[in-house]
Amino acid sequence: MTKTLRKPEWLKVHLPGGEEFAHLRTILRRYNLHTVCEEARCPNLAECWGGGTATFMLLGATCTRNCRFCAVNSGKKGDPLDPQEPENVARAVQELDLSYIVLTSVTRDDLPDGGAGQFAATIRAIKRSKVQVLEPANLEPGTLKVEALIPDFQANRASLERVVQAEPTVIGHNLETVERLTPEVRDHRASYRQSLRVLQTIKELDAGIYTKSSLMLGLGETADEVLQAMGDLREHQVDILTLGQYLRPTRRHLEVQEYVTPEQFDRYRRLGESLGFLYVASGPLVRSSYRAGEFFIKSIAERSHS
Repeated sequence: MTKTLRKPEWLKVHLPGGEEFAHLRTILRRYNLHTVCEEARCPNLAECWGGGTATFMLLGATCTRNCRFCAVNSGKKGDPLDPQEPENVARAVQELDLSYIVLTSVTRDDLPDGGAGQFAATIRAIKRSKVQVLEPANLEPGTLKVEALIPDFQANRASLERVVQAEPTVIGHNLETVERLTPEVRDHRASYRQSLRVLQTIKELDAGIYTKSSLMLGLGETADEVLQAMGDLREHQVDILTLGQYLRPTRRHLEVQEYVTPEQFDRYRRLGESLGFLYVASGPLVRSSYRAGEFFIKSIAERSHS
């Protein structure tokens, strides 16, 4: 029997609360919307919701894959699509007065396009709801930015093209872990090379869209494997990288093999920057969409003044 690692002090977080948290939750319930913040039990829920930021989860709350790290419910068939979802997200964005919106979803292998059409419709609905819109080539401050954190759509080019044609500012797709651990960590329908193909295809379809990916650490990977994954992402023209600590959602999920120290995360950040990523967010509590708007805006500001 393996000994369960004790969670270190730097991973302790506050429970959600406060007026802004309650306000955001009320609006989400009014429009029958899901957030990955809740469904995936994100440790930053209190911080992000307290600051008026949330990541909207499209396509229902049931995933058709069964990755061993993820707390989202899974099943052979997902929830029925809500035709009002794109407009409901747009209304929520208006009420919350957000300037940076992250859209993500469960994986829907049961849908012909994997749900790409719903992503595209939601992006367009959000853009219609705002006066100022950030196009990929326009980096003026104060304009609306939409990030789409997508599943792999089985690397279907037509599905990826539907999302690209809606012109989000950023399209993210997570590599999740190093190549050696992928078969153990992710569903058998996902693969390391397929995810890299997805990210490359996005750039082929529109070189002006920023691409982003994420790695969870603490699953048993080595430092050399992390560096290799970073190099593979850069070879596939990925612009933005996030690195965070894997936290076990329940006893049914993979055990944590290591709690990576903040110092090691900082070393990975410097390594990523040396490889040429536009921005690297690296820390124990960093997640794919954690403070995404702040990180993106900061990275663009730094680049424009360099």
